[in-house]
Amino acid sequence: MSDSPRQIVVSTADAEATRALGARLASLLRAGDLVLLTGGLGAGKTTLAQGIGAAMDVRGRVSSPTFIIARAHPALGDGPDLIHVDAYRLSSLEEVDALDLDSSMERSVTLVEWGRNKVEGLAEDRLEISVDRPHGGLPAPGGAAEGAHGAADGAPSSAPDHPADPASPADPAARPVLDLDGVDDGRRAITIQAHGRRWAGVDLGALVG
Repeated sequence: MSDSPRQIVVSTADAEATRALGARLASLLRAGDLVLLTGGLGAGKTTLAQGIGAAMDVRGRVSSPTFIIARAHPALGDGPDLIHVDAYRLSSLEEVDALDLDSSMERSVTLVEWGRNKVEGLAEDRLEISVDRPHGGLPAPGGAAEGAHGAADGAPSSAPDHPADPASPADPAARPVLDLDGVDDGRRAITIQAHGRRWAGVDLGALVG
């Protein structure tokens, strides 16, 4: 059986849809799993983690662990605990080792934000998840926003949402003003890549809502 990574891209329309994806992802997770979350500041990594934690039925509210670095959420039922880590400020393997994540991995799901190129050595079997904002999400003045779902593979279209209007006034002062509060319309393109034999027989298609 091939050990090459497999991936799927899922588009979500807003924060609630991102949490719902986290809940679906939680149904595939088991003790010993390692999940790496990457994405820019405010991309929605913690939002996805909240969906995972809620569906795993763990104690405490899942929030950004930036100042604590690692937070343990014990299971309220028979499932595994959740270890939520923020590796943003970790700059060396020694700092990663100091967290002693190995000691809890067998009985927990370990979820690491900003973990790329830092914690892959913890497990060959892992999920690497990238949360990205699609570009071109601004609606035209007075027009409707683009649909919540992009192309079939989840990638945003490279074509402009609205073609240029040749009749638009040349004077910049006469052009419509876009409210920058609408730059982030909540949509996300979430790439999930599975590594290792643990995920070889798992149907990632179940993550598409």
